[in-house]
Amino acid sequence: MIDSLIGSAEQALVLAQHPQARPDEIMTIAASRLLEDGKVLFAGIGQPLLAAAIAKRRQAPQLTVLLEGGMIGVELKPGEVPASTNEVRAAVGAQMLTGATDIFLMAQRGFFDYGFIGAAQVDRYGNVNTSIVGDPAKPTVRLPGPGGANDIASMCNQVVIVTQHEPRRFVEQVDFVTSPGHLTGGTSRHDSGLLHGGPGWVVTDLALLDFAPHSHRMRVRALQAGATLDQVHAATGFELLVHEELGYLQPVADVELEVLRHLVGRAEESP
Repeated sequence: MIDSLIGSAEQALVLAQHPQARPDEIMTIAASRLLEDGKVLFAGIGQPLLAAAIAKRRQAPQLTVLLEGGMIGVELKPGEVPASTNEVRAAVGAQMLTGATDIFLMAQRGFFDYGFIGAAQVDRYGNVNTSIVGDPAKPTVRLPGPGGANDIASMCNQVVIVTQHEPRRFVEQVDFVTSPGHLTGGTSRHDSGLLHGGPGWVVTDLALLDFAPHSHRMRVRALQAGATLDQVHAATGFELLVHEELGYLQPVADVELEVLRHLVGRAEESP
C-alpha cells in the first residue's frame, strides 16, 4: 500500500482523479490496494467483496476471502455480485462451504488478517454506528444493524472501514456503538477485554486515514488525488490529526476501473 503513496506535495498538485471514477469506485479501488497477497480477509457484501476481487486480480492472487455465510475461498463471478452472504452466488468458486458458526469461531481464534466494514457514523476512535441515528430511546432513523460487523470489528486482526466522507458520517461521538473501534482511545479497547485487532484504516472518497499509535485518534495519512486537506477537515465533524509524512494516493488507473466495472457488469462504461 505504501507504494501507492506519493510523498511530494509538489507531485500531488499536478495529479487529478480519474475523470470517470465515481466516489464509490474511488473508495473501493483505494481499499483494494491495502490488501496483501497470502492474507485472509473476512469480507462483507458490496464494496468489501469487490475490493477483494480487484486485489485478487491485481496484487494479491493468493488472498483468501471468507464470507459470513460460511463460504471460504470465494471467487467472485463477474456480473454476479451477491446481494447477501446466504445466496448461491456467494458460493461461486468457494474452496469450502461451512457455516456462520465456524467462521466466527475462526475469527475468535485470530485467523483473519483483515475485516472490512461500512459505517453510517464513525467517530475519532473508529467506533462505528450502523444501528440508529438520534436518541437510542427514540431514534429518528433506524439503520440495518450490524449483521456480523460487530464480530468483525471485535475479532479480526485489522479492520478497514470504508465510507463516504461527509460531516453526518464523521461525527464527534456515534449515537450508538454498533461495532467497537478504539472505544475512548488509549488502552480502553484492550482494557475492555478486546485484546487484539481494532480499526487500522478508514478509506473514503477524499482520504486514507489511520490511527495514532498511542492515543488511537484518527488521523489523515494520505489524500485522494485531487482532494485537499481543507476539504477533508470540512467534511469531518471532529478534529483530525495529520500524519507528519502526509501522502497522496495515486489516481484510479484505467485498468483498475476496467476490472471493477467488469466485476459489477458495467464494462460498457469503462474508458
